[in-house]
Amino acid sequence: MKTRKIIFILLLAICVSISGCKCDKKIKTIQLKITDDPIISFRFLFHTGAMQDPAGKNGLTSLTANLLAEGSTQKNKYEDILKKLYPIASGYGVRVDREYTIFSGRSHKDNIDIFYTLFKEALLEPAFLEEDFTRVKTATINYLKNTFKYGDDEELGKAVFKAYMYKGTPYENNVTGKIADLEKITLEDVKAFYKENFTRGNLIAGISGNFDDALIGKINKDFAALPECKAGERTAITPEEIAGLNVQIVEKDTESTGIHIGFPIKLIRGDEDFHALFLANQWFGVHRNSSSHLYRVIREVRGMNYGDYSYIEDFPMGGRRMMPPANAYKNPQLFEIWIRPVENKNRLFALRAALRELKKLVDNGLTQEEFDLTQKSLTKYYLHFASTNAVRLGYKIDDYIFGLKAGHLENFRKNVEALTLEKVNRAIKKHLQYDNLKIVFVSNEAEALKEALVNSTPSPITYRSPKPAAVLEEDKIIEVFPLKVKAENVEILKLDDVFK
Repeated sequence: MKTRKIIFILLLAICVSISGCKCDKKIKTIQLKITDDPIISFRFLFHTGAMQDPAGKNGLTSLTANLLAEGSTQKNKYEDILKKLYPIASGYGVRVDREYTIFSGRSHKDNIDIFYTLFKEALLEPAFLEEDFTRVKTATINYLKNTFKYGDDEELGKAVFKAYMYKGTPYENNVTGKIADLEKITLEDVKAFYKENFTRGNLIAGISGNFDDALIGKINKDFAALPECKAGERTAITPEEIAGLNVQIVEKDTESTGIHIGFPIKLIRGDEDFHALFLANQWFGVHRNSSSHLYRVIREVRGMNYGDYSYIEDFPMGGRRMMPPANAYKNPQLFEIWIRPVENKNRLFALRAALRELKKLVDNGLTQEEFDLTQKSLTKYYLHFASTNAVRLGYKIDDYIFGLKAGHLENFRKNVEALTLEKVNRAIKKHLQYDNLKIVFVSNEAEALKEALVNSTPSPITYRSPKPAAVLEEDKIIEVFPLKVKAENVEILKLDDVFK
């Protein structure tokens, strides 16, 4: 397994790190031919993301990508593009992440010539008009100043948590950017970044549906016009070591508190323990599902919030999706617990409840009954991962990125059925822990919260309706669960200063 990783890294390094390297003019394409699907989906990934943002220009990748997706081309103004896409019920957009920028679009095969022409012109022939640049840049800055900070505590908490977890690495860059950096980015910066990073060597072109060979030929011919390989090395991601419990509190005048807990894990798809830890996490905190153990303990039994989940792979936009997204590659990944907002008075109790359950998982593992039930359900649950052919295409592209010859989805059931309780509990012991964590709160009265954390102040909970005696007895244990937090490991962030 280590050999496969080394070969993959070396191949990637050869492609992106040698100045002036020559790339094959044939575009790397991932094809998912489905003859009975009249909808043709495109998913074009450029191996450039927020981690490539230059120092002092955090947000340049996002600004460039959004200008391509929401800007004029050399042949059409943006409003004219929208007018042409509307009657054929088609469209395209972009999602920027830390490693990759993903342009996706879809159209019925009867309209594919119109759609493909507009799509490829957006990526290959951007007009880079000053008016489009000003519009996209202003919208991005306004989002960070207003919606992001004041209208979406959950996405704010996630973004702060990711930056905190990957502090000191290129992954620390906020995907959308920082306000001061965005304000000084110029149109010339965008043009230069586009030319340097949106290259042939960085592109994986994915297509699914009932397409023909002629369309593949067009893609290869048209996108051969992109610049060759990008010069310069990609920096390895090595997060700082975590010692003890480290806390960041984003101080905000809010009536509820969102909490994120986690640490980096050196485990990605294709590794020996991946499916074992996936099963363990499916039991512990499967996303937005009432079978989650955390969900039952914190929401179902105690009614404290909307949901409580955990992850072993990055899960962007978790509040807007039910199933894991494709093309969210990170290395290393994170183990993350997401406690959706609870009443401020219950914030320490919720933290303690989650930490206590994590400790029990690591110390005790799963029981045979828990393993059997989760294994059985997971062999069916995974069928929901790719509900559309466009998402199946995304997973097929992931197989290429992760270097998986045996497809992730195609072999998922077989790999899960091969697991044993011993393998799962061994993986839990190897990869999970509870002593060295980073924790992010978005909450009010930050100094009081800090004092309570450092002093491990008891945090009893009261309910609006009666609870069983067994729950109340367990609450007495949770409310005094030790919080080993040192004052020097707690940092308070003023809301106005976040990503400023």
